Amino acid sequence: MMACTHLGSPCRPGFPCVLAMSSPPAYPGIRVSGCWTLGAEGSSSSSSNAESLDRLLPPVGAGRSPRKRTTSQCKSEPPLLRTSKRTIYTAGRPPWYNEHGTQSKEAFAIGLGGGSASGKTTVARMIIEALDVPWVVLLSMDSFYKVLTRQQQEQAAHNNFNFDHPDAFDFDLIISTLKKLKQGKSVKKTLYGANVIIFEGIMAFADKTLLELLDMKIFVDTDSDIRLVRRLRRDISERGRDIEGVIKQYNKFVKPAFDQYIQPTMRVADIVVPRGSGNTVAIDLIVQHVHSQLEERKLRWDLAALASAHQCHPLPRTLSVLKSTPQVRGMHTIIRDRETSRDEFIFYSKRLMRLLIEHALSFLPFQDCVVQTPQGQDYSGKCYAGKQITGVSILRAGETMEPALRAVCKDVRIGTILIQTNQFTGEPELHYLRLPKDISDDHVILMDCTVSTGAAAMMAVRVLLDHDVPEDKIFLLSLLMAEMGVHSVAYAFPRVRIITTAVDKRINDLFRIIPGIGNFGDRYFGTDAVPDGSDEEEGGSAG
Repeated sequence: MMACTHLGSPCRPGFPCVLAMSSPPAYPGIRVSGCWTLGAEGSSSSSSNAESLDRLLPPVGAGRSPRKRTTSQCKSEPPLLRTSKRTIYTAGRPPWYNEHGTQSKEAFAIGLGGGSASGKTTVARMIIEALDVPWVVLLSMDSFYKVLTRQQQEQAAHNNFNFDHPDAFDFDLIISTLKKLKQGKSVKKTLYGANVIIFEGIMAFADKTLLELLDMKIFVDTDSDIRLVRRLRRDISERGRDIEGVIKQYNKFVKPAFDQYIQPTMRVADIVVPRGSGNTVAIDLIVQHVHSQLEERKLRWDLAALASAHQCHPLPRTLSVLKSTPQVRGMHTIIRDRETSRDEFIFYSKRLMRLLIEHALSFLPFQDCVVQTPQGQDYSGKCYAGKQITGVSILRAGETMEPALRAVCKDVRIGTILIQTNQFTGEPELHYLRLPKDISDDHVILMDCTVSTGAAAMMAVRVLLDHDVPEDKIFLLSLLMAEMGVHSVAYAFPRVRIITTAVDKRINDLFRIIPGIGNFGDRYFGTDAVPDGSDEEEGGSAG
């Protein structure tokens, strides 16, 4: 019997793997983010989900209208897509860190405890639906069973292994996972980015250290007869077990474990929910409390204050500007000229990007090495001293720098981050994230074509740090930056190397770079410009 090993532990035999189903799938053309939940029956078919979502996409080959710029999800519209089996949030994640680049408030963690088949997962889904907020993670304790030995697997096959004992769970892994999620860190590339964490399981309150991580503890109290009937129905119809085996396991392990380990934890709960999912009054009160907590934890950025804080300060030492030769200045003249055609804009932008990438690579670590020439002579040279180089582009304009990076770095890996500015709050919001595996060991070249306020660049750097990339291994590259953006990034992340071809001194009241370059994405891709002539990417990606 092969065990699923998400997060290092096998999922409970016969149970659906929560983590395998909870991470959002990627569908071309649709931003999938936010709340990760089970389907109606605890599982779902990826093909049926794809078909459901494909119906939301425009037909391929349809008549093309002029390309438009996109903006962040409007508050008046529901920030979600609903299919027959799951709810997918499309709203972006607002900043979870302050102007210093550090997380000032941890994610709000809710613990859901109760007996087997008490309705914990159903209550969790009802809370998620009622909260109606994005970026909620549902974490099941069933994903943290210890790896079974061959003997234990044989016992489990004959209903003789106790899955309802505390020793069956890997509490060290549970605690480390919950800590990372609360701190905004990624977990095994499976879970990342939670404003609210709902952790549910029969032993959710059985460990003191685990209890300290929970901001709210809810015990779902359901009558034992109802729980037995549910367990019989579930195990017989869904798992193919016989009634004799289910009752044997219940009497031998499930009921004694509830009496000895689970029911006594009711006293540590903040809220006890009798009748489980049928108690809508209790669920409404829980949702109101969580909303109030989220409001208290909300960060509010003051971009004007951020701009004034760095006036008259010298540029940081971590900044490197490509030498302004007549050739470089000539290319800047062409791409800044509003009369430049799109073809010429693309051509000279690509030339500048290539020069910028080549300049940035000189800051990578190199070590001495000796090679032998075809003439049989030794040559003392240099070779790259790191593991590998990974490029990460901030969509959409940063994507245009990828070909230049690929041209000079053979087999370089590429990741993408989509950050948009919310037109109502002015804050950057994380909408999409795809990073290569084991990126923490790499030198990362973070690419965006323009940086004005630095807000989007700060969010992208924070994402990389949350994925354990060392700060001094991050290189932020941009064709054009404003002094405010340089100061903002350097103030928050003083060890990040900032590399550009030019720095403009001013930004206007709308946080546009002056004299600037216009909206790089619109000029490069030929999309329609917004009325205010924004520099910012994707509806103002805030630099």
